[in-house]
Amino acid sequence: MKISVDTHILARAVLQDDAKQGRAASKLLKEASLIAVSLPCLCELVWILRRGAKLSKEEVALTIRDLLDAETVVMNRPAVEAGLAILEAGGDFADGIMAYEGNWLGGETFVSFDKQAVELVTQQGLTAWLLDGGQVENA
Repeated sequence: MKISVDTHILARAVLQDDAKQGRAASKLLKEASLIAVSLPCLCELVWILRRGAKLSKEEVALTIRDLLDAETVVMNRPAVEAGLAILEAGGDFADGIMAYEGNWLGGETFVSFDKQAVELVTQQGLTAWLLDGGQVENA
């Protein structure tokens, strides 16, 4: 069976915080021949693991890398790697995803009000600007 999962399936399988749903999610994932994981799903999962479950960035990164390495899981690997690079540098996984995908779509400059996001995206080799008080500043 080839499936596309929502965030709650992955979260229950990872956290096992609801015994019944956790078992069902784990069983489903083990039996699937292909598991498609979208970028929004991963962004939500990272948010749940960091904010809700209070896992460290290292634990979250390991979880995402385990998914990347699973033979049956398919996802936009370059975008996920970009998100992981920002997460592991201390930033927000979603910022890495947005900067990567925006660049892929033709955007030349990532713009944000988040100074840390701009700094970390710039460190990854992309052009990024901080929008501060209506003014755009080069990072």
